[in-house]
Amino acid sequence: MSKPTFTKEEALEYHAKPVPGKIAIEVTKPVRDSRDLSIAYSPGVAIPCLEIDKDENLAYEYTNKANLVAVVTDSTAVLGLGTLKPVAGKPVMEGKAVLFKKFAHIDAYDIELKERDPEKIVEIVEAISPTFGGINLEDIKAPKCFDIEKEAQARCDIPVFHDDQHGTAIISAAAILNWAELEGKKLDEIRVVIIGAGAAGLAAAEMYKALGIKNMVLTDSRGPITKKRTDLNKYKEPWAVDEDIETLADALKGADVVVGNSVANCITQDMVKTLNPNALLLVLANPDPEIKPELALEVRPDVYIGTGRSDYPNQVNNVLGFPFIFRGALDTHAKAVNMDMKIAACKALAELAKKPVPQYVKDAYGGVDLKFGKDYLLPKPFDRRVFVDESVAVARAALESGVARIKVDDIDKWVEGYKQHLIKMLKEKEGIDYDAE
Repeated sequence: MSKPTFTKEEALEYHAKPVPGKIAIEVTKPVRDSRDLSIAYSPGVAIPCLEIDKDENLAYEYTNKANLVAVVTDSTAVLGLGTLKPVAGKPVMEGKAVLFKKFAHIDAYDIELKERDPEKIVEIVEAISPTFGGINLEDIKAPKCFDIEKEAQARCDIPVFHDDQHGTAIISAAAILNWAELEGKKLDEIRVVIIGAGAAGLAAAEMYKALGIKNMVLTDSRGPITKKRTDLNKYKEPWAVDEDIETLADALKGADVVVGNSVANCITQDMVKTLNPNALLLVLANPDPEIKPELALEVRPDVYIGTGRSDYPNQVNNVLGFPFIFRGALDTHAKAVNMDMKIAACKALAELAKKPVPQYVKDAYGGVDLKFGKDYLLPKPFDRRVFVDESVAVARAALESGVARIKVDDIDKWVEGYKQHLIKMLKEKEGIDYDAE
């Protein structure tokens, strides 16, 4: 996040005027006269109710379920602010709903829970799940977020996705794929160090393992997670390595990839000096990274660097993931977001970064020349081809992995039709040509 260009007063006024908040509800069908009203409500509404009662899947056809996501929080880990009163997290959750709508044309509604007990949160999510096509868990602190997501997904027949875990994992993995290609590295031969073993760090480890990365070391505030440690919880214990290392500095020696999900300024220049040649350094702590890129480059100009900020190259921004993962999941009426879908999203992002960048994207970033390479491992959020490419990849993976409810005879034919549908939507809703140069 770059230095704010607004004042406190301007931020408050933005949220308060002309109406309070950032989202609203719109009516999608005409209600021009008494006949329309009688169809929209009583008695006409009884007809789809009875049809859905016979086959619950028809809710995707007769209601907004197929385009509606709940953004659910208990406000215990709000955007770097920590634990807040439940309603105090609402501006952030409304903001997440804005991103769903702006980037993927998905309706989302925020739900702030006055409940902190994990089992009760699961029960609430399960109870409201018939309303929605997907549940986005947000800003729920670790480690309870792991159990909440796992148990809620087991009880619900719609996707339950904790973006704080999987978003950074998916997008950072795409950067790793492209770095490895540029450097001619094999994933099963590189050493990866993940700093921070909370929600994002542990999900990243799962993601990287699924992609074929074998040599990984995780660290937490007490140092590397090794088999010598006796203080590890059930989430960290499976990642313990049999290495004689005791400090972060020890872990970083000879690393090819470093992924920071930790705190500002925990990496020193001396640590950077010990990385392997042309290493990838993803320092994602916000607003201040684990080491400032200019300090790292001062001692190691060969390293690739990405941050969570928009004012440096290779921004790992979660908006590159969740809107389009949900778009593909919703459009296939998926029951879950599985690892196949996450990998598909990751690879779609990696592939898009290799394509020529349209001028409208360059203009959105000050006219800078963007091309695949050291300073451009990931597409930009304002590249609207992400909407098409990632959504399509996720939808295909949902169909091929068996979590989609829709049934198609020819997946390739359906996917091509779906792609053209999204391209048309992009043109009609945003005035952008998918093939714009």
